[in-house]
Amino acid sequence: MTDGPAGRSLVSKMVRFGAVGVANSLIDLCIFSVLLWFGTAPLFANLLGWFGAVCFSYFANSRWSFERAGNLRQGRSFLRFFTLGAIITLGVSSGAIVALGGLIGILPAKITGLVVAAVISFLAARWSIEDRVL
Repeated sequence: MTDGPAGRSLVSKMVRFGAVGVANSLIDLCIFSVLLWFGTAPLFANLLGWFGAVCFSYFANSRWSFERAGNLRQGRSFLRFFTLGAIITLGVSSGAIVALGGLIGILPAKITGLVVAAVISFLAARWSIEDRVL
């Protein structure tokens, strides 16, 4: 499965996106955990962890996982990525913290939210960087 004559295969993009996703999750969880340890409110710690991870994610995915569409300027690409990241990953992880935090604990709830959001995020990242849906 390839996207075009000069492009990486879809499988390669998925593997690369997954590797970046693991690094993102570690960045997000580290920032989140450290902030919790210092007594930061869970949802604010989630916001700051997400922000650090989404900045790294865009940088890594736009240079290594995907090929940015020539007709899509960097600023617009980042805005798409950031906006979708806010809706998907920040929304899902915050929702998981609120819905599950009291039942399973804050950190397990955060991890659950990250896993759920990862699946949707691949398509969103591909659209925001490559201007493709599938």
